[in-house]
Amino acid sequence: MNDVSATVLVLLGLAGLAAGFVDAVVGGGGLIQLPALLLGMPSAAPVQVLATNKLASICGTSVSSATYYRRVRPDPRTFLPLMAFAFAGSIAGALVASQIPRDAFEPIVLVALVLVGGWVLFRPTLGESTALRFSGHRHTVAAMATGLVIGFYDGALGPGTGSFFVITLVGLLGYSFLEASAKARLANWATNLAALCVFVPQGAVVWKVGLVMGVCNLVGGYVGARTAVARGTAFVRLFFIVVVAAFIVRIGGEVFGFWS
Repeated sequence: MNDVSATVLVLLGLAGLAAGFVDAVVGGGGLIQLPALLLGMPSAAPVQVLATNKLASICGTSVSSATYYRRVRPDPRTFLPLMAFAFAGSIAGALVASQIPRDAFEPIVLVALVLVGGWVLFRPTLGESTALRFSGHRHTVAAMATGLVIGFYDGALGPGTGSFFVITLVGLLGYSFLEASAKARLANWATNLAALCVFVPQGAVVWKVGLVMGVCNLVGGYVGARTAVARGTAFVRLFFIVVVAAFIVRIGGEVFGFWS
């Protein structure tokens, strides 16, 4: 029932490629992939769409995480607790994913994106360089709380997770956009893995679609991470604003019924 034609598979692959690039630079690739999967697999159950999206996403976050780690060298004292609590939060979110009304999330995500986009747009110096807000244990606790809360959201629904990681690491912890993107990729890899630990035993993954999109997502993630590292913080900030604006238009259109 979830078998797709070659044409649809190619189109889903292109969506995975674009999502991988966007996700590697500023996060939010799920806002490209999930609608594509919903269109390409109209008969699939919601949990199958979420699970297949996670399989595709982890391919891209694996290669972009490795690229960022080699080139940016993020501090393990931050990214390890961030990853650990993001993993735990995502497990919890995935376990309750089927019990949360999806309609409640879109308005919340829309408001958050508008606030985040406006904050970044009207504070041009935000994220230009790293100026940590906390030190010692307070910094670690802030990283763990970020991982737990955003990880839970990713396991339960997911779209925009990478962008929320980036802006929280910039706005709350004080990292530059480039360093925040590096840590966000590592945390997002952990949340994807955690969700798959729940979804795979349930038999929810549509493997053919997920693997094809995953290969394309991997290529997009590799190109996106290298582009972000080469262009630096100014490019990541500008790309973040453009992507968030596009997401606001897309989600806002759905909330207010413009696309129906």
